[in-house]
Amino acid sequence: MISLLKAHSGKAALVVGAALMAFAFATPRSTAEEAHLVPPPAVDEPAGRAAPEVAVVAGGCFWGVQGVFQHVKGVVSAVSGYDGGAKDTAHYDMTSRGDTGHAESVRITFDPKTVSYGRILQIYFSVAHDPTELNRQGPDEGTQYRSAIFPTNEEQARVAKAYIAELNQAHAFGAPIVTTIEENRTFYPAEAYHQDFLVQNPTYPYIVFNDLPKIENLKRLFPEVYRTDPVLVGARS
Repeated sequence: MISLLKAHSGKAALVVGAALMAFAFATPRSTAEEAHLVPPPAVDEPAGRAAPEVAVVAGGCFWGVQGVFQHVKGVVSAVSGYDGGAKDTAHYDMTSRGDTGHAESVRITFDPKTVSYGRILQIYFSVAHDPTELNRQGPDEGTQYRSAIFPTNEEQARVAKAYIAELNQAHAFGAPIVTTIEENRTFYPAEAYHQDFLVQNPTYPYIVFNDLPKIENLKRLFPEVYRTDPVLVGARS
């Protein structure tokens, strides 16, 4: 049923979406809708850097994670894709099997003068996903939906590891954080029909049920960084 909820594109997606409308709203509310505000990291990267920086995170279906960061001030772009596996398996059909090593991920390019890497991680842990769910997120199951951070440099790895240790020590969640830190991996952009999916399909049942609440939680918990108009991949092409 989960694979049907994430039908690939075009008419198939529309037909499946309509057929599963009753199912989606009859199901108990997903943990993906819940927010858990955590404190900012005690350790962050130095402030005031001029050059844009890239962060890559994974936390379940990339539609919602991308949608969250598209609404964050200082984010220049947020691209859905695959990270953790090889180039030749960086495709939706293959990643969906759960045996490629890839996780559905989002590459976030941000202006560190406006938003820090630490704030990116705070939002990631607070509203983008539940970091205590192992190899699943809400209704989606499999290693491709794991909670993972893919640092793009040693400093990001240091900040991420320290933050996870800090949150676990403070018992910030009701269970241990299972987020993995996976270094020296390569990000591959997803197919065009996955980009801006939340913005382009706001009435799609999966989006309504699992992802739009994340945007509301971002607006509620982080009003100082929330931007009404999302930065879109399509607008840059």
